Amino acid sequence: MPSRSGPGVSIAATIQLCTYNRARLLERVLQACFEQNVPAGTYEVVLVNDGSTDDTAQVIAAAQARAPVPFVPISQANAGLARGRNAGIAASRGERIIFVDDDVLPMPNFVEEHLRAASYNRDLVVRGAVIEVESFDRLPAPFWSVRNYSANWFWTSNVSASRARLDRVRVREGEWFDETFSEYGWEDIELGLRLREIGTRAVFNKRAVAFHYKPKSAKPPDLEAALAQKRAQARTARVLASKHPGWRVSLATGNNPIQRGLHRVARTLHLQRGRNALLADAYFDELHRGG
Repeated sequence: MPSRSGPGVSIAATIQLCTYNRARLLERVLQACFEQNVPAGTYEVVLVNDGSTDDTAQVIAAAQARAPVPFVPISQANAGLARGRNAGIAASRGERIIFVDDDVLPMPNFVEEHLRAASYNRDLVVRGAVIEVESFDRLPAPFWSVRNYSANWFWTSNVSASRARLDRVRVREGEWFDETFSEYGWEDIELGLRLREIGTRAVFNKRAVAFHYKPKSAKPPDLEAALAQKRAQARTARVLASKHPGWRVSLATGNNPIQRGLHRVARTLHLQRGRNALLADAYFDELHRGG
């Protein structure tokens, strides 16, 4: 396992994350990234600040002052996750890129378990375990169970791939995530599909645990903003289907006659109510606009 560091020198792993206006969570997330139980020279942390307008810059500056491992912060004007991820990968030196989100708290064995799972085949995608929690201050035991199951094959809340494998599926130079996905949704699923198409296999490592902050008691986001996000997600679903026509995408996005029909029935019979009904209507109406 490489342990050297310095310009142009490859190291074993990069934890790569993007952030936007989550200063309150980011301090804890970065500290967890810094407190991994592998040698400090084994890995680095690369963070992209995607045009945050809160106290994120101050949190990053404080993290730079205390970081015990190589820490590379990058700032860009707000451009979305695809471009942010690409900037992060371009700055990374790790032989394996481990993707997390800015509301995900990795456990101390996180990097170790991603590297261990890929130790016999560097081309594997390693899917880690994600456990939803309402608070980072009251964490359950870090043990995954089937109730935490996700069918997502390449979900950047907790997944890793070798840099060499990522380079094989680039859209173009410097673009691993397809920047056609400039709005919310599906950019990680699309990259995963390209990896599958070249025969990449995946393993699930339930010991590579990360806790995902999902407060049930939080005030719901502004309805208009949530509706706009649902419409954007539907538009990017159509982009995904145009790039990867097939049953996997059709089922994942709901862009098929059966799921559209079920939504029409639910709408007619008022099986969904309130906010959830409005969000579902916004998503499927936007899908319908695309034919």
